[in-house]
Amino acid sequence: MDLTLRCAALNILIVKMSAIGDVIHTLPALTTLRRHQPEAQITWLVEEAAAEIIRGHAALNRVLVWPRRQWVAAFRQGRFLALLRQIQTFLRELRDTEYDLVIDFQALAKSALWVALARGKRKAGYGPGMRHDERSYLVLNERVPVTDPNAHAIERNLRLLEGLGFARTTLDYGLPLSPADDTEARALLKMAGMDADQPFVAINALTRWPTKNWTEAGFACVADALAQHHIPCVFTGARGDAPALDAVATQMRTPIRRLDGRTSLKTLAAVFHRAAVVVSTDTGPMHLAVAAGTPVIALFGPTSPGYTGPYGAQHTILRAGVECSPCFKRGCETTRYEKHACMRRIPPKDVIAAVLQHLKPGEGATAHDH
Repeated sequence: MDLTLRCAALNILIVKMSAIGDVIHTLPALTTLRRHQPEAQITWLVEEAAAEIIRGHAALNRVLVWPRRQWVAAFRQGRFLALLRQIQTFLRELRDTEYDLVIDFQALAKSALWVALARGKRKAGYGPGMRHDERSYLVLNERVPVTDPNAHAIERNLRLLEGLGFARTTLDYGLPLSPADDTEARALLKMAGMDADQPFVAINALTRWPTKNWTEAGFACVADALAQHHIPCVFTGARGDAPALDAVATQMRTPIRRLDGRTSLKTLAAVFHRAAVVVSTDTGPMHLAVAAGTPVIALFGPTSPGYTGPYGAQHTILRAGVECSPCFKRGCETTRYEKHACMRRIPPKDVIAAVLQHLKPGEGATAHDH
């Protein structure tokens, strides 16, 4: 790396737009950049769905939001003049700064478009060889060789920085949670019948992939068993998860406690931070719990925990071990096993045992301090 670039205060643009988990996986790279460049002006380009995660981050100077959903809505409604104006406004924001360094952490066609249109002296990212190669590297003038396309997402991001001359530092997400976020989390937990200052388990059950979902009966069994051990559970989720959690509730012998549809991303992170353990399928909130510093019991089937699982030794990954897993498919195509066997065959007793292991006296059986 050029010595002048090491010493000067740089204008840096990070491009990582989606999804929630992917954005969270890039936070350690952001904090690493800030440690190397304390005087830099660092901007992050993100889609609106994940923007809340990075707003207010201590390592960021500016957040640029690509309003993709607004554009899609305007196009579908035939509001083409309004769409054109939105595009022009966004492009003016994107191009109002000449960046010394633009880093494409997304490595997809959609990120390549904005990297190409941004004003930047160095446009850097991975070269050929990424798992989802959409030739995004064609717009780069600095390509870092891919050493392991199957490495964990956090590792890939940190190795990209190493290839640009920024050595890794102590891993830190720097999740921007405020006292107001914690206050709101405490209030919601109280409304759900929980004591935020006592050990509890948060269960994040649903994902957008049918193949990633566990069974409603399994979650009901886990919550009931933990209740017998005097460990309260609260189910989290989006508003659209309500029907599935209704079904879980009908199979429980004990009353269900729920926060679905009532939390913002940061409030959810504050709930997870207060939890003693989070049980989750492979979804964005799972990574949010990791970033919040809480041990996670992660249920994996069609995806690879080595690639996008909870990062760190304090977490537990449970898998059924069927041969066709991971398949990375949204729809189950197995002919050897019953449908969704990779998830359905994870025994509830293993989930219960993993939670109780984390809650042994002296091993995390207290709520997190604030």
